[in-house]
Amino acid sequence: MKAAVAFVASLFAIARAGTVLWSGDFDYYSTTTDFNNWSWANQVGEYQYYIHGSGAVTQYLDVSTAWAHPGVSGESKGLKLSIDQTSTWNSDFWRTELIPQTNNNLGTGQKYYHFSVKRSSTNPPLFSYEHQVAFFESHFTELKVGISPYQSYLTWCVSGSPKYAVPFTPDVWYNFAFDIDFTGSTVGLWVSTGNAPLQRVFDQIPATTYSNSADWHLGVLAFDQGTATEDWYFAGVYVETDTLTTSLRSGGVVADPPTTTTTTTTTKSSTSTTSTTTASGAAQTHWGQCAGSDYRP
Repeated sequence: MKAAVAFVASLFAIARAGTVLWSGDFDYYSTTTDFNNWSWANQVGEYQYYIHGSGAVTQYLDVSTAWAHPGVSGESKGLKLSIDQTSTWNSDFWRTELIPQTNNNLGTGQKYYHFSVKRSSTNPPLFSYEHQVAFFESHFTELKVGISPYQSYLTWCVSGSPKYAVPFTPDVWYNFAFDIDFTGSTVGLWVSTGNAPLQRVFDQIPATTYSNSADWHLGVLAFDQGTATEDWYFAGVYVETDTLTTSLRSGGVVADPPTTTTTTTTTKSSTSTTSTTTASGAAQTHWGQCAGSDYRP
């Protein structure tokens, strides 16, 4: 009887899960140097990797089981992402950022942008300067660190205005889902810590929602004047549509679909077919985004 109840519950959980449109599962990358396989001429993999400093990829990124989030099912690796004095790309800001590589439209209808972030006591953020984390280029929604009045907090902002903040404690995973209705022009927030399922912490509010499917930056842009390396950790990154999955999971290692109106998306837990539309301009032109020079909200 207990087994039957558990089976029914698992089916219900799967039924409630949304359809994964893009996965940033770090298990895709056998080694950190695999990020170098992406280029403007060869747009492969799960991420566009070009916003970084002049050093080797291993200076700014490290994919390893050592950085895995223990509460994220289906993903055995996490990412350590670093910024330092050499990581000044197209500006004086310190920045290392990854952008979704996909042909799917991540900027229409109801979408949930999932990610988990952590810091350590080793190479912590310099809280005296603003950091933009997991941000859209228009900055209609994002996380920030180092802004008043909660400089040592992870602060969720809408159009540059703080709406929710949580202390950024070392060695604690913070799990987020940006709840975005691109059609209704609203945004909300779901949050949890550790291995706990996501809970809504902020209802939908109006926002100038927009994405061309290649303008969400997973990583950190810091208005830094320091000298020390900062390490940030990410896991459980994916975008789903229609229905929010509150349990922590990966998006699965998903092969990027061809540019058609019907795609098949495969996750580690299930397979589903959905009709989607292709985002106009999702495959960006060279330097076609992210200028951001001297941006202040």
